[in-house]
Amino acid sequence: MFYYISGELVHKTESFAVIDAGGVGYRIYSTLSSLKALGESGSQAKLYTYMNLKTASDVCVLYGFSDLEELRIFEMILGVSGVGAKTAINLLSNVSPSKFVLCVTTGDAKYIASHTPGLGPKGAQRIVLELKDKFKGLDLDSIDKEELFAPETDDSNEAVAALAALGYSLQEAKKALRGTTGTVEEQIKAGLKNLMRG
Repeated sequence: MFYYISGELVHKTESFAVIDAGGVGYRIYSTLSSLKALGESGSQAKLYTYMNLKTASDVCVLYGFSDLEELRIFEMILGVSGVGAKTAINLLSNVSPSKFVLCVTTGDAKYIASHTPGLGPKGAQRIVLELKDKFKGLDLDSIDKEELFAPETDDSNEAVAALAALGYSLQEAKKALRGTTGTVEEQIKAGLKNLMRG
């Protein structure tokens, strides 16, 4: 219904912000990173929104995000069976979009479960399984690529994950990286050259 809400930030907590738009105060639940990006009370604020209508209780809740990429990933997580909006917000409050993409493309459900309050291993595994193929067409340009080189995995795994996040299959990525050496960034550059050669 609403694409975004823009106006004066009048109140902010750890879980939601209130934006005054045309004399109406909208309470919008959000992630920690999006809330932090809003600044202080009195400043101009804008959040891309998702309206969640709970039909059983007729409750309407607005969720908002500072950028469209986070909103798209939130909607993808919501599309996973058995995952609600609260869990999706908790997940994106503790796992950045780029780290989430890395976890899904490498099948790291353990990291997602351990960093998301209220989400168990089975739920995290379901998220990974249901979303693994959906990131191939996702535009990742606005996501901070630095987090794709996180220290949780060894260099070769990071390079494979980064290529996978760019849309290549794990098989293609592994083949392209065979025999490459150096830092993660150097391996990725060499892998991309190999992929371009075919």
